Amino acid sequence: MAIAMRKESRLILALDETDRQRALAVADAVASTVDAIKINWPLVLAAGPDMINELAGRADVICDFKIADIPNTVHLIVDQAVGRGAKGVIVHAFSGSDSLSEAVRTAGDRAAIYAVTEMSHPGGREFTAPNAEALARVGVACNVKGFIAPATRPERIAAIRQIIGGREILSPGVGVQGGSAAAAIRAGADYVIVGRAIYQASDPAAAAARFAADIRAAL
Repeated sequence: MAIAMRKESRLILALDETDRQRALAVADAVASTVDAIKINWPLVLAAGPDMINELAGRADVICDFKIADIPNTVHLIVDQAVGRGAKGVIVHAFSGSDSLSEAVRTAGDRAAIYAVTEMSHPGGREFTAPNAEALARVGVACNVKGFIAPATRPERIAAIRQIIGGREILSPGVGVQGGSAAAAIRAGADYVIVGRAIYQASDPAAAAARFAADIRAAL
């Protein structure tokens, strides 16, 4: 079983900053508040993969690479991310059970695999939403640790929860995209993911504290 991620504030920072020094400064400012820092390709491409190692020394790191490829490529990406200290990796479920199972096998007990069911932006309604329940069932069959479901549509979190039972839900779209942290938690999310509303704030630590308070009020 994968090592458990911290679960105190239920808040995850999506650190899509592309300036290395600014990213590290934000991470230092919020590390005591957030349960994890999620990074995506913008930061890795701008600052290099060593950012995974550096951030892993500050907080649990989730690599949001949304991997969607053949099993061998999935294996290579997951292995590199986990080898650098990532505690979680996000993978698309639509690439199929063989690819998703390979992600789980590669991570082993070193990290958690989170499968995307439905994207949080408006375009997510076009293709991922109509197939979200089927994707969730694939993820359960492949024994992923958890799922990504949109805070912008809390009713979809509740629908996914009915399928996945006690597995974790990480919910993006809070803040700039319009999702509510409290509504996502009440709908069944275990964690909410906030990006620009924290890392672009003049005081990221204060912004993170406000979201953490919103989550506490909903628990």
